[in-house]
Order: sequence, then structure tokens, then C-alpha cells
Amino acid sequence: MTGVWMVVAWFAGGYLVGSVPFGWLIGQMRGVDIREHGSRNIGATNCGRVCGAPWGVLAFVLDVAKGFLPVFLAATYWAPMQAEAHGSRAAILLLVAVAVAPILGHVFPVWLRFRGGKAVSTSLGVLAALPMLQWMALAAFGLWVMMVLLTRYVSVASSVAAVVFVGGYLVFESAKAWDDYLPVTVFVIVLVATVLVRHRSNYARLMKGTENRLWAKRKDK
Repeated sequence: MTGVWMVVAWFAGGYLVGSVPFGWLIGQMRGVDIREHGSRNIGATNCGRVCGAPWGVLAFVLDVAKGFLPVFLAATYWAPMQAEAHGSRAAILLLVAVAVAPILGHVFPVWLRFRGGKAVSTSLGVLAALPMLQWMALAAFGLWVMMVLLTRYVSVASSVAAVVFVGGYLVFESAKAWDDYLPVTVFVIVLVATVLVRHRSNYARLMKGTENRLWAKRKDK
């Protein structure tokens, strides 16, 4: 298989794995379409709100895993070969291309007419699989957990964690962020911007005081 087709194959595989709508599938198994209840999102938070907390946790783990697995495999088995053949910068660029795929799959799943979720959980898995971002991703997840416990707003926790993540990356990787890691830097900035934009409806509900909290009575409207 030629180099171009190898990239296409890795990207397509990552997209298809990322496009599996676990939250929606769990809802279907429970006899409900979660797109018609709660926030109407297919992600883990709404799955937990509609189907129950244990199911939401399961959806979260599966969404993280579908982001982690293809990128981890690419970073472990494919990127080293590309680095040896074409240099480290080319390998990083190709790895970023693979990292984008599962996120696009979750946001635009082919199985649900390209109407997906906000990709926070899937993005966490992707970031945790990229060697240069792993520690920062874990720190951002810890902050996310803390913010969820303090505010009970998943949207607030996700937004704060995303902003702190990109800020921390630019500070602690400043020596490489605009040089060797430039493709990663562009990816991180675009990813965080996408997460924030995908939460704009949540911000509107926060302003109106109608945003759903965790461990609160469900609101369908």
C-alpha cells in the first residue's frame, strides 16, 4: 500500500471508529432515542441524564476509548515508521491527521446523518493518546472532574478544562509549540475552538438559567 493510501486508510479507520454513536446506541438498547430528550445530544452526559448515571459512565468510557484507540495504534506502530522514513516532523503531521479523524466521526457520524455530539469525551481520548499531550490531557481531565463536582454543569467544566488545556500546552511546550510541534499546536487550537463553539447553546441556557445540572431532575425543554 502506497503512502497516500496508507494515510487514507488510517484516517478512514479513525473516522469510522469515532463515528460509532455509543450514547445513542445505549439509548436504543434502553428503548429510548436520547436525541428526543434532555439536551437532545448523543453524548455521554445526555445519555446519563436520560438512561441513568451508570449508562452515562459507560457511554463516557466508550467515547473516550474510541478516540484513544486509533490514535494510540497510529502513535505506537505507524508514526515511528514514518519518522524513520520521512523525519519526525512528517510523522507528527501524519499523526495529527489521524487524530482529527475520530473527532470528526463523533461530531459528524455517517450513521446519524452527520448529526453528532460535542466530542469532548472523544477528544479527551485523542489527546491522551498523543505522546506530547498525554500529561496535559490527564491534568485537564482532573480539572474537569473538579469543576463538575463544584458546579454540576458539564458544559462549564468542559469549557474551563478546554481553555486551561490549550493555555497550559502553550506555556509548558512553548519551546516546541511553534516549531517541531506546529501541526499539534494548530490542531489543539482548532479543537478547543470547536469545543467552545459546539457549546454555544449551553452558554445560552446558562445565561437564561435553564441549563441542566447533573444530579438534578431532568428537563426535556
